[in-house]
Amino acid sequence: MTIAIVTGVFFSTMALGVPIAFCLGLASLAGLFTLDNPMFLRLVPQMVFQGMSMFSLMAIPFFILAGEIMNKSQITQVLIRFANVLVGHIRGALAHVNIVSSIFFAGITGAAVADTAALGTILIPAMTKEKYEEDFSAAVTISSSIIGPIIPPSIVMVIYGVTMKESIAALFASGFVPGLLIGLALMAVSYVFARKRGYGRRERAGLREIALEAKNALVGLMIPIIILGGILTGVFTPTEAAAVAVVYGIVTGMFFFRTLKWSDFPLMLKRTAITSSVVLLIIGSANIMGWLLAYQRIPEMLAEAFLSVSDNPYLLLLLMNVLLLIVGMFMEISASIVLLAPILAPIAQSAGIHPLHFALIMLVNLNIGLITPPLGQCIFTVCGITRLKMEQVVKATLPFLLVELAVLLLLTYVPALTLWVPRMLGYVQ
Repeated sequence: MTIAIVTGVFFSTMALGVPIAFCLGLASLAGLFTLDNPMFLRLVPQMVFQGMSMFSLMAIPFFILAGEIMNKSQITQVLIRFANVLVGHIRGALAHVNIVSSIFFAGITGAAVADTAALGTILIPAMTKEKYEEDFSAAVTISSSIIGPIIPPSIVMVIYGVTMKESIAALFASGFVPGLLIGLALMAVSYVFARKRGYGRRERAGLREIALEAKNALVGLMIPIIILGGILTGVFTPTEAAAVAVVYGIVTGMFFFRTLKWSDFPLMLKRTAITSSVVLLIIGSANIMGWLLAYQRIPEMLAEAFLSVSDNPYLLLLLMNVLLLIVGMFMEISASIVLLAPILAPIAQSAGIHPLHFALIMLVNLNIGLITPPLGQCIFTVCGITRLKMEQVVKATLPFLLVELAVLLLLTYVPALTLWVPRMLGYVQ
């Protein structure tokens, strides 16, 4: 009875367009009212606060602010120029530049929507000016944007680490190979389209030009080096590393590039506060839902249901992939992690699947949801930039989506691809 009411309220409010944090909160409250003990309602403020009151979560606003500072400092343009001299000589040059820029940008913001907005506003007009179809340009932009939360640093990895008490440094280490594999796969698809449609390329850059652009880009690329180097060597916690990244961004933006002004900070801080509050409110509301599901023994029942189908790890992973892909189409990624990770991760572990391996499978799955309708936040972002209809963008994205699903299956059934770097760094025995 309780679960039926919770499910009904959740999907009804979501269908009405209510923000996901309030969908979770209202559904949880409706479920608590059905319980026989009214004292449970007094736990609501405590559970919301408890969900948000974690030191590691402080990294989220710092990472968001670091991304805002990098954009305002015009480091994005510097990274794009560097990507251009590296891969611009390949047929379909600007498509490859778009993808490689996403890989570079991943080390700065760790957020897919930010990647879509920052690179899309620059590269989509540039691509259409060079006679690339606008829907193809949009598809490349949103498909490559999911690399952002996979290659560290990553906001969703911080949320997963806090939720599941996993090492955030180990999660960061496990994201390198999957992110690069997705980037290479997207470049392969882009090359096929470029040959078919006759897209051009620039002349191969000389060593002097590459060295010049590398020198300029190094200032921006030092951000992920500082963040990851500090975390992986144990010098910084993720939160401290994010704060250091903000300080570094301010110094380089104001004194090196001289594009950042004090007058820019009110707007950047406002946008950071809004974005951070949305994420933290989702986490707080999802904490109530998580408690309610645990009280109703839903995780145990779902575990029994999965294991009753089969205890074969390969089949379980396939079923979980299907479930997560469907969830990613309808639910915001932070809420999905907080709700589903405590349920699915123990099932995977009981089948002998390494926790880090499962974490990356889940994160890649849910990030693919960012480019699939009906939720598809990256799709709506790029539609706002281009004025294209959603159907056009979705149709153009399908080839890239299929190759990302192929990479997902490869990551699912070849755990060494995920665990190689963490094992090399000593996080996995």
